[in-house]
Amino acid sequence: MRFVEQLPYAIEVEDHVTIPMADGVRLSARIWRPVSSDAEPVPAVVETIPYRKNDLTSTRDAIHHPYIAGHGYACVRVDLRGTGESEGVLLDEYLEQEQRDAEEVLAWVAGQPWCDGNTGMMGISWGAFAALQTAARRPPSLKAIVIASFTDNRYADDMHYLGGAMLSDNLAEAGTMFAYATCPPDPEVVGERWRDMWRERLEAARPWVLEWLRHPHRDAYWQHASLSEDYGQLQTPVLASSGWADGYSNAVTRLLAGVDVPRKGLIGPWSHKLPHLGEPGPAIGYLQEVVKWWDHWLKGVDNGVMDGPMLRTWMQESVPPSTSYEERPGRWVAEPSWPSPQIKEVVHPLRGAAIVTADEEEPLPRGRTRTVQSPLSVGQFAGKWASYNAPPDLPYDQREEDGGSLVFETEPLTERMEILGSPSVDLEVSASAPVAQVTARISDVAPDGRATRVTYGVLNLTHRESDEHPEPLEPGRRYRARVTLNGVAQAFPPGHRIRLSLSTSYWPLVWPAPEPALLTVHEDGAALTLPVRPTEEPDGMPQASFGEPEGCRPPPVTRLTEPEQAWNVSRSLVDYHSALDIVKDRGRQRYEDNGIEVGLRACERYTSVADDFASLSGRSAWTMTFSRPGGWDVRVETSTVLTSSADTFTVDATLDGYEDGRRVFSRTWNETVPRNLA
Repeated sequence: MRFVEQLPYAIEVEDHVTIPMADGVRLSARIWRPVSSDAEPVPAVVETIPYRKNDLTSTRDAIHHPYIAGHGYACVRVDLRGTGESEGVLLDEYLEQEQRDAEEVLAWVAGQPWCDGNTGMMGISWGAFAALQTAARRPPSLKAIVIASFTDNRYADDMHYLGGAMLSDNLAEAGTMFAYATCPPDPEVVGERWRDMWRERLEAARPWVLEWLRHPHRDAYWQHASLSEDYGQLQTPVLASSGWADGYSNAVTRLLAGVDVPRKGLIGPWSHKLPHLGEPGPAIGYLQEVVKWWDHWLKGVDNGVMDGPMLRTWMQESVPPSTSYEERPGRWVAEPSWPSPQIKEVVHPLRGAAIVTADEEEPLPRGRTRTVQSPLSVGQFAGKWASYNAPPDLPYDQREEDGGSLVFETEPLTERMEILGSPSVDLEVSASAPVAQVTARISDVAPDGRATRVTYGVLNLTHRESDEHPEPLEPGRRYRARVTLNGVAQAFPPGHRIRLSLSTSYWPLVWPAPEPALLTVHEDGAALTLPVRPTEEPDGMPQASFGEPEGCRPPPVTRLTEPEQAWNVSRSLVDYHSALDIVKDRGRQRYEDNGIEVGLRACERYTSVADDFASLSGRSAWTMTFSRPGGWDVRVETSTVLTSSADTFTVDATLDGYEDGRRVFSRTWNETVPRNLA
């Protein structure tokens, strides 16, 4: 990244500004704005997230908010109610209260003497959710949004459920927010009342996973704040982005197809990162794109921002399997609209173990069946639902996974093939149990046999007709089902094979069904549909169309202890115990601009014994420390353990708060939730 030292506008920073809410709660904000805005008001850009502006996101914030402010905007970064130095408590994600708060923040910002009355919202992940959800409520000052790594459908793809099957990230994300929602405010900002504010957060805390487990179907809980319920709610221009290694890439193309507003889409090779910080690379000059977007929609500059294609995306080249990449080779391609008229849905029948291509005759007779009942070890090399690229968390070589799967494969390709969009698999299946899952994976198989997962999809077969009203399977009865895989842009070179793998478990990425199920796949009607982008189609954009990543230089941070990252798979051939252990430890570091020393350590552990579905266990444990030398010293420790039986989920959780090494708060939970076809 190139750090920009000189910007068009000199800026000033206000580190702690309180914004009053209607119920008396005051939210804390940091504001960057041009010095000249005192006399010449400017548009404002707002970001609202729960991740602590004073420390944990301060480095990231300092790269992009001053950069945008230096181009003539007031940037307002707000800690959500109950986080950082904001008052109140945070009880769950995307509640009605949060959206009302955002509307009040926008009204307050628009009414400030340094603001000209026009506002935008931006963010990644929670901040992008907040921007999209707030925009759907049509606050009068909000003129445009910029969002990255988001979803318009909270049930379809937001860490909780995928195809009606529960993700292990349902536990992991709950563990994350269990910790973040119970951290204390900074005494140097809020004064002596910091203990009362902290105590209020601790007293209100509850493992969010309990609420998420109670809603295994797409009910009103998930429909709330899901734009997909009514795309017409959005009347605001939107610049939407994500990465193919992220869990949110589907939402970009779905949004482009669903809304009828000025819109642009951008999908790179990235994990859960902003595009100017994109990993795997190449990162791009995203902030230049963002400023251009704001200039047009907030200042009325006629700069051609809406010219050119609707979607720009990175067409990924074939790579060997790896859990991380510094760069993904490929090229930028563009589509004038979405769905694209250039993409052809090509259907490939599945016959025997073959994916039949258009130039082949059917190699085997019809009417055959194949069965699969996967061991719980299938999925240990699956990586994370949403990659953060730290620790390395992408899927590894799929050959071992494929040993417990049904495998279908093409002959070696004679010509290059490129796909762009969401593949799907049509199946006619019967199962031996009333609840069963199927995971479909597409891999790029090199001539030496190494298999790189390209995309995957999951379906809880009780959701084959509806996520709102799932129905149990009648064992032995044949059903039609379609598994939709995550969208991707991928090239398959000549000499490589395309492999489709079907498994009945994908643990621990997906929490398995209540009991093992034998799945019978009937050949009749079985087919893989690939969204093929003809290789003779033009790319649609010059390859140098994005500039070098730019941003402002963040304030110094001193590393006090070294970080630790681990992703370890272990198996015992004595008692058949298997485990995946993940460690994400930032180490302890000091933020030199305010003297806060922060430590963050998160550990996840997923275990099982042989193929005993009653042995499944997941644990998310966090330790977060905050201190200043010679004074303030606090620590929060959380642990959430999830286990299951055929009928219930059980949550065992603990929360402990410490001041000066002495425990000042402690609470435990032990609760069960019915599985209800989950």
